[in-house]
Amino acid sequence: MPRTLSRRPEQPPLLLDTHVWLWLVQGDPTLSPGTRQAIQEAVRRGAFLISVISIWEVAMLSSRNRLALDRPAAAWIEGAIARSGAAVEPLSPEILVDACHLPGRFRSDPADEIIVATARVSGAVLMTRDRRILDYAGSGRLAAVPA
Repeated sequence: MPRTLSRRPEQPPLLLDTHVWLWLVQGDPTLSPGTRQAIQEAVRRGAFLISVISIWEVAMLSSRNRLALDRPAAAWIEGAIARSGAAVEPLSPEILVDACHLPGRFRSDPADEIIVATARVSGAVLMTRDRRILDYAGSGRLAAVPA
């Protein structure tokens, strides 16, 4: 059963790109106080999301020894979701189709395309440091903010 966000329509949810979610959960000082405050505000509003594809990315990176976790991936992910206060935005047919037909010239890896489509379909603002995604947002086809 899909979860429902409790938010006012004029305040869109905040969706974190995978790297920003990892930095948040790991307490990385890369995130500025302003970025942390924006995330805390989204949590307070009940409008804080991660894409289910971010879970897949973390598990995949761990399985390929490109991301060191302090426990098995499933346990780490469960704890990271709970600690961050994020709701997990599931994949839907609409998101998957949008990811394959993003308007403009955005082409990236499939995970980024799904994250971009998730933000577009859910009406969320995507927080990222990915320059390609931020440039795409500049075209007006995506709401995004730098992390």
